[in-house]
This record gives sequence, C-alpha cells and structure tokens, in this order.
Amino acid sequence: MTVIDADRAEGLRLLRESAGAISPRGGSLAAVRALRDSETGFDRAVLAEMGGLGWLGLRVPDASGGAGLGVAELCALAEEMGHGLRPEPLVAIATIAAPLVPEPDVLAGRRVLLPAWAERPHTLDPFGDTIATSDEAGVRLSGRKLAVPMAAGADGFLVTAREGETPIVALVERSAPGVALTTASTVDGGHLGTLSLDDAPARRVASDASALVARLLDEASVATAAELLGLMERAFAITLDYLGTRHQFGRPIGSFQALQHRAADLKIQLELARAAVGHAASMCDTDAPAERRAAAVSLAKARASDAAMLITRQAIQLHGAIGYTDEADIGLFLRRAMALATSFGTATAHRRRYAACAPPLDLDA
Repeated sequence: MTVIDADRAEGLRLLRESAGAISPRGGSLAAVRALRDSETGFDRAVLAEMGGLGWLGLRVPDASGGAGLGVAELCALAEEMGHGLRPEPLVAIATIAAPLVPEPDVLAGRRVLLPAWAERPHTLDPFGDTIATSDEAGVRLSGRKLAVPMAAGADGFLVTAREGETPIVALVERSAPGVALTTASTVDGGHLGTLSLDDAPARRVASDASALVARLLDEASVATAAELLGLMERAFAITLDYLGTRHQFGRPIGSFQALQHRAADLKIQLELARAAVGHAASMCDTDAPAERRAAAVSLAKARASDAAMLITRQAIQLHGAIGYTDEADIGLFLRRAMALATSFGTATAHRRRYAACAPPLDLDA
C-alpha cells in the first residue's frame, strides 16, 4: 500500500470537509427519507450541485474538463456520501459515465448517464449476450441488462456489448426506439432497472473496451466499498451513542461487558474494512497490474459488504425494539447497506474473483 504524502492528505481532508455542504456528518436524514420511493429515487438538484463542486468530473483528466484527481479522493467523497445515506448516483457517474462521456452537461450533472453492464446474478462479466451491430448512423443494440440502480432517473445508458468478437461500450438514449425500461423497488426506497434493447440505435463511445471497462468497474467497486465504509461508520457511532444514553437497572447499557465485547468485535470489522478499502484505492491509483488490482478491489468490496451487513444488523439488535421501527434512523442504514452490498458485484461474485486473481501463497517462504 502506498503512503499518502502530507499534501495529498491535506487535500483529502479539505475534500471531506467540502462534502459537508451536501452530506454533513451527523446531519438530519429527513431529506433522504423524503426521497424514498420517489420516481427517480434521488434529487437531481443535489446531483447538479455535486457537478458544480466538480465531483462528477473528479476522475476526468484536466484536459477534458475534469479535476484529474485519484481514486483515493473519490473514495473520500463516497465515504462522506455513505455517512449521509445520499442516494444520488455519484459513484456510477464519476467512475464510469463521466470518464467515458466527458461532456459539459454530464460533468455538471444536468444530463444523467448510468452504466448498464450486468446480465447475470453473481457474475462480474460485463460482456455477455448483448449484441451490437453496425449501421450507417452508429450501432444498434439488442439484449438485456439487469440491476441498473436508479435507472428511472437516467437520460441515457452506457451499455456494454459485443460487436462480433469486439467488446464495446455504446450510449443509448432512454427515449430511443427499441428501449424498454422496467423497475423494481429496493428495500432502501430506491429501485433497480431492467433495460431491454431491441435493435435500439446507439452511439459507440469505446471500442476494444475490455481492459478499459474492467478498470472503470474496479474503480466503481472500490468507491462503493468506501460508501459502505462511511455508512457502517455512522451506524456504529449512532449505536455507541445509544449504548451510552439508554439506561437499564440504573446503569447505561454500554457499561455491560457483554455489549462492550460485541461493540469491540464490530469495531474490528470496521477497521479491517477500512484497511482493505484504502489498499484497493492505492492499487487503483498506482496502476498496479490488472490481476493484482482486481484481487485488492474484490477483497475490499466483499469485506465491506459483509462488514456493513454485520454492523447494521447488530446495530439494530443493540438498539432493542426501537431499532426495528421505521421511525428509528438506524434502520435506514441496514436498508441502504442491503442495496449497496450488491451494487457493482455481490460479495459472492467478488470472493470468486479474488480466489481466481489472488497470488498463491508461498508456503515455503
């Protein structure tokens, strides 16, 4: 893992502080509650505010109108968004849409493009059965993409497909002929879209895209792990505060040794996830070999997903009966963890990839 120098560490601190304008630490979750089960699932005005702050173009080079910053900076922002449970698709746009289509409206958040890459559960292969065929205007797409988060709020989709044996990425407008979108609600009040394409006209944005898409999806995965890290950190802090204020038998329940042991175990899982996310971000930033990067990213995503589910479930139990009510904020963290844990690959899919990519142990060393 690379050591972040003092100047970059200060930049990361300032970036985290700037996030308070949208997702203040310890702030009210009333706005997030109001967005649950809405048509888009997120606030486009807030997304435009993110664009105005330069967040959506954070991974876009300076020459293309972006900030040209690294994955560590993106993870810092994603972690802060996790603290506030913000539902805007910052990660999907900053890691995939903006680098592929660095147009001013996309970078400013006025035009929402979302990646549509998944075709089968528990697999990380972005190039499956979706077919692209060339025509005079560009390409036409036929196939189906699953589990597109917040798809109803998109103006267009960046679709991975195969043109013969060549992996490509093409941009299809939501309103284009041959495009059908259905959505299903998720437990956090958002939704997942299924995108069906029947000879839909599209614009090619990348060819021979296998290595490029693999890198972008890795960055999206580690940023999602960072978002989970922020989520579980705040859920843990809320729970510790509750253990210190809730009294039973004349004492704070946090003074009971059994609960202290449970809290200590959760803290260990939180810090292990933090270390894994930091290592994966540094592997992305240092242009490590693809297999080493993939192994580090999959380790981080699987660990963060599992830790977030453990910590948020335990948090609800440690709150007692009130934790199970919808009025209690702690339940929002479990619901969001359930949605993010499957975003950009489930823990199962990432464990399988880690097993395939991790270097073998040298037992004789």
